[in-house]
Amino acid sequence: MSLFARRRRRPGPPPVTSGERLPSRVPSVFFTVHINGSWCVEGADGEDPYGDPAVRARSRLRERAAQTLTRYTVLEGAAAQDAVNQAIARPLNPTTGFVAHGVAELFVDDRGRSLALEHLRREQEGDLQRHDAYRHLVFLQRILADPGLRRVWWIDQHPDRLGDLPDLKTALGDLRPPHDSDRDTLRDEIGRFVDQLLDDFRSLQQREVLLRAFTQTLRTLGNGARTGSWGSTARHSTMGLRGP
Repeated sequence: MSLFARRRRRPGPPPVTSGERLPSRVPSVFFTVHINGSWCVEGADGEDPYGDPAVRARSRLRERAAQTLTRYTVLEGAAAQDAVNQAIARPLNPTTGFVAHGVAELFVDDRGRSLALEHLRREQEGDLQRHDAYRHLVFLQRILADPGLRRVWWIDQHPDRLGDLPDLKTALGDLRPPHDSDRDTLRDEIGRFVDQLLDDFRSLQQREVLLRAFTQTLRTLGNGARTGSWGSTARHSTMGLRGP
């Protein structure tokens, strides 16, 4: 990192230092950064009470560059360099009356790029593994929440432990199917209600009685609504024909 002072109230430019390693978003992978900066102290007479301005400017620019780089990997070199320059090109004011700004160049060695590629590969592999695990859990939840599918799945997985089915049913008594966010909530509730009714009425005769009662109820409601509408119309018509 190098800082070139403005020749105002200073005998010469501050010392020039070599490129520094600043951390990226990937652990143990760094950018090599060269910053050319400048600083000025407004209204300072004699010795600067805050210490060497070059040291403060260098520290401030390094700090702002490091904060920016931790959001990028070395595989995003161009974007990282643009972001750093945008952050440090604007005047920085660490203390009253002091202004510093700079321009940065970033470099990445082959080892750092290889490490970043390996990190990215492992990160993507981990994402895929977590996604597969989530899908498997949802699949199991859907099967175990359905009594019929649960029974078939258990027979397939543990054919020698059929006697454990009652215990499994007790253990999974409050398990619900996975929630599908794409479905309407009311429709989902109705579906669960109907499923519960069908579970309660297991025999074919019981389900037939339930279906007949349900159909008759809907017909009664429909006829009642039509009759009420016609009856109201008839009453209004009769009232209109009556004399005084």
